[in-house]
Amino acid sequence: MAVQRCSWCEGSDAYRQYHDTEWGVPSRDDRHLFELLILEGAQAGLSWSTVLNRREGYRAAYQGFDADQVAAYGEDDVARLVADPGIIRNQAKVRSSIKNAKAFLDVAGEFGSFSTYLWKFVNDKPVQNKWTALDQVPAVTPLAATISKDLKRRGFGFVGPTIVYAYMQAAGLVNDHLVDCFRHEECARPG
Repeated sequence: MAVQRCSWCEGSDAYRQYHDTEWGVPSRDDRHLFELLILEGAQAGLSWSTVLNRREGYRAAYQGFDADQVAAYGEDDVARLVADPGIIRNQAKVRSSIKNAKAFLDVAGEFGSFSTYLWKFVNDKPVQNKWTALDQVPAVTPLAATISKDLKRRGFGFVGPTIVYAYMQAAGLVNDHLVDCFRHEECARPG
């Protein structure tokens, strides 16, 4: 019997792997949350597969998503990143990633970790949705708009409500696996 998955992931092996092992799994690891923040911002205006296919390039270009190192990047690093074919070479997104690293560290300093800050928006428990069809899954929610507004107030860029909702899905703050997907129940279990 075939494994039932959310239909959006059936385009490639990389998509299926991401869906089956990472998407929707609650993450409380600051390095992973920083990685997803950079990748989701890079996706703006592009398909997720475009970014997913460059993930290893991003890991190399951004020193394994070490926020301390990225926050220290200067103009030479901007030039290096904009010339790097392993990532999305958009200067506004590159500059925003550096700005976001600084804001990320500020938030982590204020709250003890970025994870603590982020998870407070959902009272430390993932939102468990029960969608039966892909067209029921929203692109944005009022909660995503609230988080987006707060991130922008704290100096983050490329964090509009749609990007933030995709981030929430990726980081497991919401479980948007369809109910007939084999991952829905797994991601609904208390961590």
